[in-house]
Amino acid sequence: MVPGLGLIPSNRGSQSRPDPAHPSGVAPGKRPRLTPNPAIYVAEDGGVLPLGTPGGDVQIQAMLQVLLNVVQFGMPLGDAVGAPRVASYAFPSSFAPFEYFPKRLAVEGRIPPETRADLAARGHDVKTWPDVTWLAGAVQTVMSRPGQNLVEAAADLRRPAGAMTG
Repeated sequence: MVPGLGLIPSNRGSQSRPDPAHPSGVAPGKRPRLTPNPAIYVAEDGGVLPLGTPGGDVQIQAMLQVLLNVVQFGMPLGDAVGAPRVASYAFPSSFAPFEYFPKRLAVEGRIPPETRADLAARGHDVKTWPDVTWLAGAVQTVMSRPGQNLVEAAADLRRPAGAMTG
C-alpha cells in the first residue's frame, strides 16, 4: 500500500512496455491497454448498465460490442450478450510474448460466411472461431430501467454463468 494514500498499485502495470516508441510504451500521451476493464454505462434517462468480462485483451472489444448492441441497435439485453462477436489482434498483446497480428480478425462461426469473405476481401486475415467460444469474452451485465421499476440481467453463454432478477 502506498503510505498515506491507501492505494495498492496494480501489478497490471507490467503490461506496459519500457520502450516509449512501442504502442504500449510508457511515455506522455500514451494510452496502453491494461486489463481488467469493467465499465458502467449511464443512459440519459438515468438507467445504468454495468458490465464486465474475463478475456484479457478481448475484454474491451466484447463489452463494446454488447453495449453497441443494446444502445445503438436496440437489442434486448440477453440477445445483445449472446450475439456473435469478433476480436482484433492488431494491437500488441498485453501478455508475454506480446505478439500482435496487424491484420488478424477472429470471428465466431455464427458470423455468416459472406461477411467473413467480405472482411477477407478488405484485407483482414480472418480466423474463424467455433460458433460459441470463451475466447470472445463472457460478458455479464445488469441494466436498470428508471420509471419502470425494472432490472434486467444477462449472463453470457460462453462460460458457465446464470442471471437472476428479483
